Amino acid sequence: MKIAPVSGKRTSTERNGNGNGRPVLGLESDSQVPALQRGLAILELLGTHDQGATLSEIGVELGLSPATVFRITGVLEEAGYVRKDEGSRRFALTKKLLLLARPQHEGRSLVESALPAMREVLRQTGETVQLCTLAEMECVIIEQLPSLHPFKYIVDIGSRPPVHCCAPGKAMIAHLQEAERQELVRRVKFTGFTPQSITTRRGFMEEMTNVRRDGFAVDRAEHFEGIHCVAAPVLDRTGHAVAALTIAGPSARIAAERFVELGEIMKRAVRDVEHRYFV
Repeated sequence: MKIAPVSGKRTSTERNGNGNGRPVLGLESDSQVPALQRGLAILELLGTHDQGATLSEIGVELGLSPATVFRITGVLEEAGYVRKDEGSRRFALTKKLLLLARPQHEGRSLVESALPAMREVLRQTGETVQLCTLAEMECVIIEQLPSLHPFKYIVDIGSRPPVHCCAPGKAMIAHLQEAERQELVRRVKFTGFTPQSITTRRGFMEEMTNVRRDGFAVDRAEHFEGIHCVAAPVLDRTGHAVAALTIAGPSARIAAERFVELGEIMKRAVRDVEHRYFV
């Protein structure tokens, strides 16, 4: 989030040495920065801290006074957008923001349009089914139906798996417009989570070619050892990805030999979602 300088005061990452490239509002201009701008900056910061952040940490990273951070987090907490852990005193985002971000098309909810197809995939595969969308550079899980098996893979709604090593992220990126895809890939940090992770831009672009050819994407235990995923993109009328459906589970059940079979199931499922959502 870029914060413009206020009243001639420049924004800086050097002033408090946070070193993370996030613009700092600056204590001297604190009272002059609009409250909305400060509140959005706090929400964005918390979005990058999986374990939350304390009042002090928020103030240091954004260059805001303790009183300002206390006041704004209090308003956000009262509105239900953040919560405070009384033990650690750390603030974290709630799922309320996801309700605002859930895609709508002509009054139709993407989640509601996807649920019938998700239930059918669950019936056919027995594996956890997830609906994901892209938010900036992140893949965000916005709905989930847990596996029917005793041993299952499930995550919290709102989880953000790395786009370069999760099947829904690959499926959506492969079906972005070329310029948008190139820009997103340029900004991705190709972190290796397992020996199977794609860690180079060239390797990822080759993967994108395969995804566009096959119509589905796979995660070969690239994020978590022993977990495989198969996903297909939900496309609008221009062929642009707006979401993805994925199944996720143990590699013993979602074996590589089944990728094509499961890919076809996911492709049929997203066609149903597209019909309900766009038609």
